[in-house]
Amino acid sequence: MGAPPTRAADRALSRPRRRALAAVAALAALLAVGATVLVDLSTPAPRPADAPPSDFSAGRAYEDVRVIGARPHVAGSPANDQVRAHVEGVLRGLGLETDVQDTVAAEAGQLSGAAGGATLARVRNVVARLPGTDSTGRVFLVAHYDSVQSGPGGNDDAAGTATILEVARALAAGPKPRNDIVFVLTDAEEACLCGASAFASSHPLATDGGVVLNLEARGSTGPVIMFETSRNNAALVDVFGRAAPHPVGTSFAVEIYRALPNDTDFTAFLDHRFVGLNSAYIDGGAIYHTPLDTPAVMNRGSLQMHGDNALGLAREFGRVDLTALRAGHDATYFPVPGGLIRYPGWLTLPLALLALVAVGALGWLLRRRGRATGGRLAAGAGLALVPILLAPLAAQLLWAAITTIRPGYAELLDPYRPVWYRLAVVALAAAILLAWYALTRRWAGPAALAFGGLLWLALFGVLLAVLVPGGAYLATLPALAGALAGLAALATRPDGPWPVVAVTLAGAVGVVILLPTVVLLFPALGMAMGGVAALFAVLLGLAALPVLDLLHPEAGGQRGLVALRARRAGALPAAAAGLAAVVLAAVGLAVDRFDAAHPVPTHLMYALDAGTGQARWLSHEDDPQPWTDGYVDGPASVADDFPGLGDGELRAGPAQAANLPAPTLETLSDTRDGDQRMLRVRVTPQRSVRLLTLHVDTTTATVKAATVAGRDVPIKAREGRWGFGIVFHAPPPEGVEVTLTLASAAEPVHLRAMDASDGLDALPGFRPRPADVGVVGSHSSEMLAVARTYEF
Repeated sequence: MGAPPTRAADRALSRPRRRALAAVAALAALLAVGATVLVDLSTPAPRPADAPPSDFSAGRAYEDVRVIGARPHVAGSPANDQVRAHVEGVLRGLGLETDVQDTVAAEAGQLSGAAGGATLARVRNVVARLPGTDSTGRVFLVAHYDSVQSGPGGNDDAAGTATILEVARALAAGPKPRNDIVFVLTDAEEACLCGASAFASSHPLATDGGVVLNLEARGSTGPVIMFETSRNNAALVDVFGRAAPHPVGTSFAVEIYRALPNDTDFTAFLDHRFVGLNSAYIDGGAIYHTPLDTPAVMNRGSLQMHGDNALGLAREFGRVDLTALRAGHDATYFPVPGGLIRYPGWLTLPLALLALVAVGALGWLLRRRGRATGGRLAAGAGLALVPILLAPLAAQLLWAAITTIRPGYAELLDPYRPVWYRLAVVALAAAILLAWYALTRRWAGPAALAFGGLLWLALFGVLLAVLVPGGAYLATLPALAGALAGLAALATRPDGPWPVVAVTLAGAVGVVILLPTVVLLFPALGMAMGGVAALFAVLLGLAALPVLDLLHPEAGGQRGLVALRARRAGALPAAAAGLAAVVLAAVGLAVDRFDAAHPVPTHLMYALDAGTGQARWLSHEDDPQPWTDGYVDGPASVADDFPGLGDGELRAGPAQAANLPAPTLETLSDTRDGDQRMLRVRVTPQRSVRLLTLHVDTTTATVKAATVAGRDVPIKAREGRWGFGIVFHAPPPEGVEVTLTLASAAEPVHLRAMDASDGLDALPGFRPRPADVGVVGSHSSEMLAVARTYEF
């Protein structure tokens, strides 16, 4: 028979005699662990320019950042030529074998669907090699040196390019590595990943594959996160864990990124069976792809972290046998203070099931010892779902309210100064968790609620182990630690110190595992998805619930006024957290105002039909800012007139027609073979542009095959009149030759040619932006498109 039921005061995992002292000690321990975690996630101090030659120096690298990020340098522009010359000169000056790969390449990834056709670009990659002494393969350090048209790329990707130049200097000055190390500075990443695609598919040094270390930036600050790997990454992650001085990376991030449609140059290498790691710093996303992405806003500590990791990894991959890196499984891994925990991915499901069994054993023992009845355990499990669901919903509603007050946030990845809003979301999640606990604790009992929280963690662990194995540790390990702590607490006197020690250790496990996830999710997903961070904040709270219980008076046993005072005391933490959420959100609104240094983002384009003389202002803003509203009216589709801009709905308004020429189409040959017609034309821009498009009216002909600049392109059909098209970035001044094989061709065949340049200042009717109005980070911001239809 089980033990007789105990009084309400014993329905907790711990019941220390000196409750206040235990609460202070346990919370201080968790706060110390949390502070250690946050310090470990911080960026290192940047080393000065006079640092030892064997070290990476952010001071030295920053001088290259200033050159590379001095102004916008989109692929094909004179500014990009200057950046390329600088990069090439630095590498040649180090005595490295250096050349420029000048070719036409097709896209990588999934970037051209909006334009309704194949995407290509003329690219000029800078490639340098440091030969190894006894090479077992090649290590490739990769970054792109081009920028978007809307910003100078002071971080994206001057950071990666300058890091590679400084790493090349350090490696060239030291002992030669065992393996070849190749430095690849790619072109046209922003347009189509075409530079990386060209190198990975056709450069002689890429023939046998190798290990790729891709360096990126999607912001201006924050820790460098290794967020993507090739599959079967266990051996690569092991090298990362032991060779990177600051190994911040999680298998959960890799799983999420694989499921998203995002691409970097790393995608092109994966498409050609390379292996490797992809890293970036991502905080400060408000400046991403905007004119504000200048060298001046860069956190040089982030640059130092990029360089420390890249240099450490280059040396280690340059030393090991690269043929032994293809493990047959993915690893589960996550950062802890001082290092990186990793274990084989095949352990994920067994650990998740073990955690579930341990939580079940805890529930059985709680009932056996009389700490909770079966009904209360079931109620605890049901009640624990309330904050799990409510906190993310409340966080999303909070952000909806904030964006209603400040609609300009809708066009930003993240606010300029997001920390107040992030803290508000965490405080809101804490308020919901603490209020829920205060309301349910007296009836359900602390032990039953702790069991309920651990049960949901264990269930999430099993679910993640099946669906997202790399993220299962986030729920499995806190659940397992909590269950083991509960079992240990039940094995000792409830009023002794050891139950408090056990639950505090379990809470520390939750802090170490879940706090970095909460911190890193905010910049990764932005405030628009702050509910995800709120969810993990609640899971952290559930993992530490027995420690939070110490903030409350002893459960049960009170009557009358004493009970009322106890309930009020228990409600104080929730009230304080709720008040903090309101105050923090209000401070965020007061502090993060739009001004000249932090302008409200706006989007505007100009599109001219040179054949009809009609022009329009266009914007993708759903709710146009007042400045944009002066140009555009209601929604409109431009798919028929400007198929190169995609088929999405835009806001449009009438514009004065500028005296601008459309690209010309010259017939080079026009032959027939049976029912097929082969039409060869040259599309030539009549002004300085960054892209050309050519679309075929598929109501007049069916495209069977196409060749662009001598390269076969896939036939990608799209709905609507212009059913086939090509997009060519960085076109040469002499134009691009296109050969179309057409079937069922009517007379005449209609072709629509368009080119696009950047800058609206010289257009009639354009009014300069006020100081507090900026440019949104978009590949179409400030685009000036001119199109014309030709008949053949």
